[in-house]
Amino acid sequence: MTENAGKVRNDLFDNNWYNPGGGAIKRFLWYFVNVVFFINPLNPSSQLKIWLLRMFGAQLGVGLVIKPGVNIKYPWRLSIGDHSWIGERVWIDNLADVKIGSHCCLSQGAMLLTGNHDYTSKGFDLMINPIILEEGVWIGAQAVVAPGVTCKSHSVLSIKAVATKDLDAYGIYQGSPATKNKNRKIL
Repeated sequence: MTENAGKVRNDLFDNNWYNPGGGAIKRFLWYFVNVVFFINPLNPSSQLKIWLLRMFGAQLGVGLVIKPGVNIKYPWRLSIGDHSWIGERVWIDNLADVKIGSHCCLSQGAMLLTGNHDYTSKGFDLMINPIILEEGVWIGAQAVVAPGVTCKSHSVLSIKAVATKDLDAYGIYQGSPATKNKNRKIL
């Protein structure tokens, strides 16, 4: 056993420096709107979800499709371009800004995670970094994009892959951590 075994830590997760923005009332209201209209799989209406996201400060283009069961942490930290697709059970955990370009696809169960913890620090400090998906990016089903990653134009992150570093334009990535498999050719 280590010398710290059995001791209770009360200094973990002291992240008082973090401010998600929006204000306390807006965050409180968004929590309920997110549960009722987004996470709830019984609401198939993209148009209602788009309207609600805009009311809470999201910057959204035209032709956006948002499927049922989507979880969005803070809409005021979200930007999505034209004609993009957000699939069932996608989780956008945007503690930092997330920018999704036009003609992007986030397949079922994909996760965009802008936060992590520093496991080397005594306080397990929160670390946040934005995520950028450039035009034409496809994030496969149950794939994960880690904090600070930019998926460059028309890159593909395959099913269940984990992107911990930037993806090259037109690259197709697989695995965990994701590695470039080949180049995407669009006919």
